[in-house]
Amino acid sequence: MTEELNRRKFLTYVGTGVTALTVASTGLGVFAPKVQAEGTNAASHLFGIKKKVSGLSFTPIKPTDKDELVLPRGYKYDVVAAYGDVINQKGDTFGYNNDFTMFFPINGSDERGLLWVNHEYTSDLWVTGPKNKDGKYSKDQIQKLLYNQGGSIIEVYRDEEGVWKMDTASQYARRISGLTPFQLTGPAKKADVVGKVDVVQGTFANCSGGKTLWNTVLSAEENYESTSMDANLNETHYGWIVEVDPYNESFAPRKHTALGRFHHENAAMGLTKDGRIVVYMGDDKTDACVYKFISKGKYVKSRKQANSALLEDGTLYAADMKNGKWVALTVDAVKAAAKGNKDILGKFKTQADVLVYAHDAAVLLGATPTDRPEDVEISPFDRTVFIAHTNNSKHGNIHGHITRFIEDNDDLGSLTFDFEIFACGGRQSGFSAPDNLTFDSSGNLWTVTDISSSSVNKGVFTTFKNNGIFVIPTMGDKQGDAFQFASAPVEAELTGPCFTDDEKTLFLAVQHPGEETKDIKKPTSMWPHRKGDNQPRPSVVAISSYKY
Repeated sequence: MTEELNRRKFLTYVGTGVTALTVASTGLGVFAPKVQAEGTNAASHLFGIKKKVSGLSFTPIKPTDKDELVLPRGYKYDVVAAYGDVINQKGDTFGYNNDFTMFFPINGSDERGLLWVNHEYTSDLWVTGPKNKDGKYSKDQIQKLLYNQGGSIIEVYRDEEGVWKMDTASQYARRISGLTPFQLTGPAKKADVVGKVDVVQGTFANCSGGKTLWNTVLSAEENYESTSMDANLNETHYGWIVEVDPYNESFAPRKHTALGRFHHENAAMGLTKDGRIVVYMGDDKTDACVYKFISKGKYVKSRKQANSALLEDGTLYAADMKNGKWVALTVDAVKAAAKGNKDILGKFKTQADVLVYAHDAAVLLGATPTDRPEDVEISPFDRTVFIAHTNNSKHGNIHGHITRFIEDNDDLGSLTFDFEIFACGGRQSGFSAPDNLTFDSSGNLWTVTDISSSSVNKGVFTTFKNNGIFVIPTMGDKQGDAFQFASAPVEAELTGPCFTDDEKTLFLAVQHPGEETKDIKKPTSMWPHRKGDNQPRPSVVAISSYKY
């Protein structure tokens, strides 16, 4: 790599985005001191101990196949909640296969708050029991199927001995599940394509999500087909971004149809330069597109939760990576592209139809099918957008990569962009199948991996051993390099990394340990190895430094 290319690459990462590329030939002088100072100050409190590696505060671990959540020396984890644990005085229980987590402080505290946790899917072996001979679940099994998906709101706190625990006496703790009523908002509300309804039953298949600027949670409905079929529910009522206020039960849970319906992985919110809301989203399946929604109205901080209405009216776009353009998904555009095709015109009569079948509309209008775009996150340092393209074996992209979009004029509202491959999975990098992403205040990108439980420690995935979490600096001499922070238990996936505001605690979900178990008497994992447990249990943990 030439010295000039190194200079250009560095400037792109230090928090100046596209603007830096226009001054690459002038050298590093004016930018480097500021970045170094910010990085040093921001990193000084991460997990409460001194940095050791290029803005990191830990000594990286090596891959391992232990049936344990393995962390670097100096760190510990507390199991905060596990499947089946009681979460409140009403007797509600923590759902199955926890995924996305989001911490909401109580009275500004970094040691007490609410934790939203997604629950993605269940298990015939450990939750519902097998289907009947006719291939269907009983009524009781359907109740278990729906109850144990959705989300949990739990209150968590750190006690005087530094141990994170769940407060089951919480006034806030409750379940949002496949049984909870949800309001539809936006163009598909009461539309023919959803059966003319404005209220639907429940949320399930909840994968990742995000936090709004007005302090509510956005949860993403992903692989909804099997549950909706097994529960005999209308498929068009699922596959949306849902919004819940964890502090306020009177805020009606809602599904925002203006954000489109597909296999939602996440929802990352930001602002355009002129003050409109932007939400970036991934569609987690092979040959699927990357999306963003831009609101019609502008965000007003003083309106608080009333800003939710901004998610009801706006434009949904999909990324055309070949041309570096965001393509508007409108019914007029679809009709123009159909060119007299009666089948397409019959399917897309209204804007509601376009949103319900967003993937089909996106591909028709020229958006780029990609390799399982999972989590999409906005860098808090330079407003560039990072996308975890997990993998696509059909295209030979076995280990996946992380893509970085650079919006023109550093404006999230821009309709043109450039992009680059930030990091590639594989033996050379030490990680495979990047999934959820988050940033720390040092500019490091944290990514968990999603090697399927049937492939872990086999074939070309042997070198990685168990799934893990990796930290990738986005600036400095180690930018783009991956350092392993944690290793998952046997057949588990680590999901939903989320820091407290002071970054002294990292919440992390451990999903489906022992998922390949065929005989309940011979589980392949028994994590979290709690006394009295007779099965492996998906759990949320709080990771912190022993020195804190």
